[in-house]
Amino acid sequence: MEARQQTLLDMEIAEALSGTVESVVFSSDDGAFSVFRLRPDKQNSRVTVTAPCEAPLVGQQLHLQGDWVQHPRFGQQFKARSLRVEAPSSVEGIARFLSSGVVEGIGPAMAERITKQFGKDTLKILEETPSRLLEVAGIGKKTLEKITKSYQTQSELRDIMLWLETHGISGTFAGRIYKKYSSFSIEVLEKHPYRLAREVEGIGFLTADAIAKSLGLAAADEARLEAGIDYALGQIAMAGHCCIPEDPLAEKAAKLLGVEPAAVREAIGRALAAKRLSVEYEGAETLIYPPQLYRAETRVAKKLLLLKQKAMDIDPSEDPLELVRGWARAGEMRLAPTQEQAVASAIAEGVFVLTGGPGTGKTTVVRAMIDLLETEGMRILLGAPTGRAAKRLAETTGREAVTVHRMLEAQGVGGQVLFSKNADEPLDTDIIILDEVSMMDILLMDHFLEAVPEGAHIILVGDVDQLPAVGPGSVLKDILRSGAIPSVCLTEVFRQAEESGIVLGAHAINLGRIPKLAHSGDFQFWEFPDAEMTAAKVVSFCADYLPKLGLSPLTDAQVLSPMHRQVCGVDSLNRMLQEALNPPAPTKAEYRGGALTFRVGDKVMQTKNNYTKQVFNGDIGFITDLDAGGIEVAFSEGLVVSYEKSELGELTLAYAMSVHKSQGSEYPVIVLPLVPGHHIMLQRNLLYTAVTRARRCVILMGSRAALNTAVENDRTKRRYTLLAERLHGGS
Repeated sequence: MEARQQTLLDMEIAEALSGTVESVVFSSDDGAFSVFRLRPDKQNSRVTVTAPCEAPLVGQQLHLQGDWVQHPRFGQQFKARSLRVEAPSSVEGIARFLSSGVVEGIGPAMAERITKQFGKDTLKILEETPSRLLEVAGIGKKTLEKITKSYQTQSELRDIMLWLETHGISGTFAGRIYKKYSSFSIEVLEKHPYRLAREVEGIGFLTADAIAKSLGLAAADEARLEAGIDYALGQIAMAGHCCIPEDPLAEKAAKLLGVEPAAVREAIGRALAAKRLSVEYEGAETLIYPPQLYRAETRVAKKLLLLKQKAMDIDPSEDPLELVRGWARAGEMRLAPTQEQAVASAIAEGVFVLTGGPGTGKTTVVRAMIDLLETEGMRILLGAPTGRAAKRLAETTGREAVTVHRMLEAQGVGGQVLFSKNADEPLDTDIIILDEVSMMDILLMDHFLEAVPEGAHIILVGDVDQLPAVGPGSVLKDILRSGAIPSVCLTEVFRQAEESGIVLGAHAINLGRIPKLAHSGDFQFWEFPDAEMTAAKVVSFCADYLPKLGLSPLTDAQVLSPMHRQVCGVDSLNRMLQEALNPPAPTKAEYRGGALTFRVGDKVMQTKNNYTKQVFNGDIGFITDLDAGGIEVAFSEGLVVSYEKSELGELTLAYAMSVHKSQGSEYPVIVLPLVPGHHIMLQRNLLYTAVTRARRCVILMGSRAALNTAVENDRTKRRYTLLAERLHGGS
């Protein structure tokens, strides 16, 4: 979004369009996109405008710059690059503005009476002598107070818009700025513009920097250098790193800021001296950390080692391995030697890691751990990073399992996440088993460990060969790499699993070998000459072939893709699958907003954690109702969630999803297109992760060359993190 905003400032003007906002069709929750209807000046026609920003207010007079485009479905539209807002000047425009609902206490009828009374002076009256509103029938003292207070807010919003636009910045950021700083907004803009990048959601460094430049701030100003370094570190964390060597950081920030690296190095030195940044020295490298990631990494290492040392003895009277064998004999259960060792380690060790690929018996071991620990009277909590992973854990164990966020009783307060369970209010349990730990980043692991009571045991389960966490860190891999935490890696593929083409295919991929390919069975490859045909075959397979097998393409299968873009990407496949599986109909309600159309019956995914609604990033549901007010979505376990139209940016179609989003889930059938155009994402761990999502059947479609590329490409990018070194040094 930042790059797009900067482009808005710099792009050459193509065409201009002025007019009045008639209605708002769609505005994404993150303020990144909106669609509205505009009545051009001196015309009776209406124009659909798309803009890469928050929606303007109804009745506002806009001056737009952009291009006319022909949308294949919605026809001619004006694609705005930038917009400038003016207060409405005509009586008709003022009435539309007041009746749009932006001023509390004024509806359409009241707006008409006010503008009839005061005409073009209406806004002047509201600003300078609002008490004159008492002259209008139906307005008493309480209504006057409500209108005055609400209009004062709108007046301050207009002041912020005007300030931004006179400094060359889109006024559509005004709402978010006012929400954060209220009456102090202009002061912050003028004196501390880089605070916006840190404190206002959706406003990053590039926008704050544009504001600072408009104020004449020097390129090498200390505040600018510090903000640029923070932004560069944020980008580095988004790439999965906890820290970065000083030289690459200085080069990256210098390029961003347009200054010499020496100036950035001096700024880094000042920030380190003031403890605004953190540092570690590893060999010849100087590694720079954002403070929150430094604290998280050091705390995780310290707490893991503490739990390892302070674990309570579960049954000190008996050797753990003999205890396991006796329990297995009594229950007539057979465990392989490595499985016995894993269960015994869960009893003996305060922190234990269980890892292994598909078909190696991880689920069997986890069940055995739970059964044995319960016979010893232990209280056990089960959890996973995502809702789907937790549901899968509950299904395989027959016990309740929750997300880590639910376990910690996460709440959203003032734009921040607070966890009710922490060091002061720890979890009430003896044992915690977490599955799919490869998905946990360093920040979530830090919050989790903070809430683990001293003396409790934690058992971490995962497959280290899957994709790493989206967030910073490589927690599972680093714990194993350290050698400081006891672990068992299950490698033996059991007889039943050996009969599975999915298991054999996954292990072949993990070893860098092309799996056995066939056009039937549970591991299939269908070759097609190009991406267009591959996409068409993915759709026809779901729409036509699966129902013939008695399988639902909505609940029994999941289409995955390595990327979002291109014809075989998530976005394109979602549109094609929606048209095939849930086409429009006269009796079917739908809502068109921006690039997406939602219909009753659509399969959708939550794209961000919403602690108020208790739905989380990656949760899947189906639209059950849709009207002018918004949408209702039914998620699993009977949870039905209502979304207002302003909140629809939290949802996306889920007929297809990225492989990253599928982690922690299992589906009867997965369908994965592999085409050369996705070469940048064709990696072994991505293909392995996708294949291991399937329970009954894997369908790979596309190019054999793309499949070969994915299997051969084992070059995973190094993640800068010192968790393994901290654990090893403290063990």
